[in-house]
Amino acid sequence: MKLAIAFATTALLSAPAFADAHLAATGDAAEGEAAFRQCQACHVVENADGEVLAGRAAKTGPNLYGVVGRTAGTVEDFRYSDLIIAAGEAGMIYDEANFVPYVMDPTGHLREVSGESGRGKMSYKVRAEDDALNLYAFLAQFGDAEAEAEDAEATN
Repeated sequence: MKLAIAFATTALLSAPAFADAHLAATGDAAEGEAAFRQCQACHVVENADGEVLAGRAAKTGPNLYGVVGRTAGTVEDFRYSDLIIAAGEAGMIYDEANFVPYVMDPTGHLREVSGESGRGKMSYKVRAEDDALNLYAFLAQFGDAEAEAEDAEATN
């Protein structure tokens, strides 16, 4: 009985440490910053105050601030393809397991996740998995979409 209680206590106390483990980045953020130069032709990382943290004022693609942990196809006022919206509705969240294959083959990954046909709007493909991992690590530094949404709800 004591063993069962000890096990249960350990499991409960360690749960918060693993709650966001699926969002943890394994790449190199500094290398990701260099790789992001290819992305900034279409994307920007801009916080809620309008401060550009990475990239330029590009608006072809959605703002990538808080992308890690965000449901695919949910940036307000951005016109997404039907395919990425379907992927988001199917549960695609930008964690490392989805982000890496998405940036390496955007349309292919969206089709796989959503089970739909169609095309995504992102035509650029990251060629090397290491670059994709590094991009994820770089973008993981900028905002937490879920936490900010909770903060906004709490202050309203």
